[in-house]
Formats: sequence, C-alpha cells, structure tokens
Amino acid sequence: MENSSARNMWGDYLDKHLEDAFHEAPKTIHFCDNENDANECANLVKSGIKKATTDSLIGIQNRKERLPKIGDFTVITNWEGEAQCIVETTKVILKPYFSIDEAYANKEGEGDKSLAHWKKVHWDYYTRELGAFNRKPSESMIVVCHEFNVVFKR
Repeated sequence: MENSSARNMWGDYLDKHLEDAFHEAPKTIHFCDNENDANECANLVKSGIKKATTDSLIGIQNRKERLPKIGDFTVITNWEGEAQCIVETTKVILKPYFSIDEAYANKEGEGDKSLAHWKKVHWDYYTRELGAFNRKPSESMIVVCHEFNVVFKR
C-alpha cells in the first residue's frame, strides 16, 4: 500500500484481528470523481448508511482492475486520501443497469436513497467515466453491484 494513512489503518485493524493477517493488503479507494461527493460518500459509509457501490463493468475493464470478490477488504478514504474506515465485501452481482431496483438504490444510501436519484447520479457519473474511453452508458450495460460492511473505523 502506497497510502500511509491506509497502511496505518490496516495495521491497526490487524492488531485487533490477527485472523486476517494473511489477507492480501486491501485496495485503497475514494468514491466518485469529485471532492464533495467523495467526502460525502466516505462519511455515509463510515456512519453505516452507505452499504453498496456500483461500478460499470466497462470502466473496470478499461482501468484493468479486477472484479471485487466476497471477503475482499477495502480502505475507504476521503478525497485527500485520509483513511476513514475499512469495509469487507459481502456480495458482488453483475447485472444490467436497467435492473437496479429501489431496494438496491437504498443500500447505496446517497441523496434521498430513491431509485430516481440513484439513476440520475450514476448515469451522470458513467457518462463522465466512460467518455474517457470513448464510450457511452446504456440501459443494458453491465454494472457491478458491490455490497459491503464496515469492519473498522476510528
């Protein structure tokens, strides 16, 4: 891990959870593509409101990232890279964008937690994200629904 704040938080977690000492070092991420949303999402995760996130499969493939898997740990940071909490992946499902429902939108915990809000902010994000790869989002594109629980925070 290059991020010292994330490395220190992972070390503090391992001090209390020796059973996880042989896990690979967690990925370190901030949500979103702007400071305000990244910090808001980090706070929502830390407070237990945000329990899911959704990436576009096209974006993951173009960034040459691996898909999340159950049992993965991730250090969530704010925009500045300061570790806020550690989450553990509990569920990963690939499905078409159009099939996201109200219950899943609520798990994401953003805005008013409605499906309408989820669709607007995610469509806008995917438009910006995929534009970098000369792609556009579509209702049938595959998204990666990633659910998690907070396992450590300060």
